[in-house]
Amino acid sequence: MQLARVCGNVVCTHKYESLTGFKLLLIQPVSSSMAPLGRPIVATDLAGAGTDELVFFVTSKEASNTMDNPLVPTDASILGIVDEIEMLEWKE
Repeated sequence: MQLARVCGNVVCTHKYESLTGFKLLLIQPVSSSMAPLGRPIVATDLAGAGTDELVFFVTSKEASNTMDNPLVPTDASILGIVDEIEMLEWKE
């Protein structure tokens, strides 16, 4: 699982039938310090997230395995909305 910030909505007038009813969001993956990592990606929203919320998501086959039909063509799925992060200081 990875963290991301929701940065927009993706509106489609036509989409693959098995994606009907699912909201698509643009998310920006972030590091543990909340710095942007790479480029934004489109993710299927399974958690009801909104703009600027911090979410956790999965990619690859795990993204479609979270749906009723595991053959849904999705590369990323939002699984939850992050309420709080508590990080302990790590010493090597």
